[in-house]
Amino acid sequence: MKFEKTSQYLSSGDGSSMDRDTEHPITRRLRIKTQPKHNNLMEHVLQRDNMFQALGRVKRNRGAAGPDGMSTDELPNYLRKEWLHIKDELLKGEYEPGGVRIVEIPKPKGGVRMISIPNVIDRLIQQAIAQVLTPIFDPTFSAHSYGFRPKRSAGQAVLSAQQFMTEGRRWVVDIDLEKFFDRINHDILMSRVARRIEDKVLLLLIRRYIKAGMMRGGLVSIRTEGAPQGGPLSPILSNIMLDDLDRELEKRGHAFCRYADDCNIYVFSRRAGERVMDSITEFLEKKLKLRVNGEKSAVDRPWKRTFLGYTVTINKRPRLKPSPASIKRLKQKIRVLTKRGRGQALERTAKRISRYLKGWANYFRLCEVKKTLIEVDQWIRHRLRTIAWRQWKVPKTRCKRLVALGVEAERAKKATATGRGPWWNGSASHMHAAYRNKDLRALGLISLFDHIIK
Repeated sequence: MKFEKTSQYLSSGDGSSMDRDTEHPITRRLRIKTQPKHNNLMEHVLQRDNMFQALGRVKRNRGAAGPDGMSTDELPNYLRKEWLHIKDELLKGEYEPGGVRIVEIPKPKGGVRMISIPNVIDRLIQQAIAQVLTPIFDPTFSAHSYGFRPKRSAGQAVLSAQQFMTEGRRWVVDIDLEKFFDRINHDILMSRVARRIEDKVLLLLIRRYIKAGMMRGGLVSIRTEGAPQGGPLSPILSNIMLDDLDRELEKRGHAFCRYADDCNIYVFSRRAGERVMDSITEFLEKKLKLRVNGEKSAVDRPWKRTFLGYTVTINKRPRLKPSPASIKRLKQKIRVLTKRGRGQALERTAKRISRYLKGWANYFRLCEVKKTLIEVDQWIRHRLRTIAWRQWKVPKTRCKRLVALGVEAERAKKATATGRGPWWNGSASHMHAAYRNKDLRALGLISLFDHIIK
């Protein structure tokens, strides 16, 4: 089954990714250099079909309102009134994007990520631009780049990394770019876009978008570097910016996986890894003016690091499993969900947990380590049994409920007289008898082990 999963993930659906995997780097660079430049692209951006596709995408994604407060539901009516005027400004190069609203999102590893929320009209225009840029740039991106690309996924990147380790590359150069989106040099980025785009109106509009003012706490500041993280243009622009890194790694013959600004390079020894770390750090900081975070970057064993939420076992053929940090975040989320459910029917809480678990299991469906999933399943069931015990509150009610759930009367009486706390009782035999695993499944609780392994 795991081999089937691997095949599924590594295939792009049309064989194109595998073709690029086998392409010689020199051939690839020559092919890229001979790519034609594109002019008059604004007309393609504003083409009716492209705009309708972009509108559908924006409406499906919904999202919060930008600085102007307009929602995605209000956008169609606004377009009926204003689109002809906006379109005319876009074609003449006179359109000025609105600013972005800054929202701080906690990072899993600490700190905050600055998310930029544009006005919905600007999300629409950015999406339309991205739809035109993607077919131009994406075909020449590296086969080792997996983030924000059609028919590519984090799962493919993880499996590719696993394959490198299986081949004997048991050291990883884990490169963390410090505040990548916040430190993108505008001139360097635009020079990379201009390699393939000649349309001056479109180039000017893209520059205006990356320089859009930032509104935070009612105050607006001008962006002198960095690109907004959160708009539809951000993904394709980040890949254009880091394509130079991919080309450099390919030129040197390195085995690597990059997902957005997460880049892991796999080597055969620590010494080789340290050389790679020093040379690539110099390349990034001098050529692209990006900063490598020395505290978070490292040359280490892959099983001591995390890549896209996964880590591996130390086996000759490393097996994939969720990282300790991923398990910790899962448990934190379950604690929140079960805390909310203390005053609700256990069935409702179980179903709420299951909705979250299905999404989590879908992402971590490449996990090959049974023990990890079994332990998490046990912990979740323990939480639910503890909730039930808390809800019953007093010994008399607890005894009555245990008997109703099939526990012998004498055993129930002894269980309620122990004086032990809810957490202890949640794992005790009488609660296991009252709420067997199959009983919790009947309430709607799914098993991660069953979802992923079976």
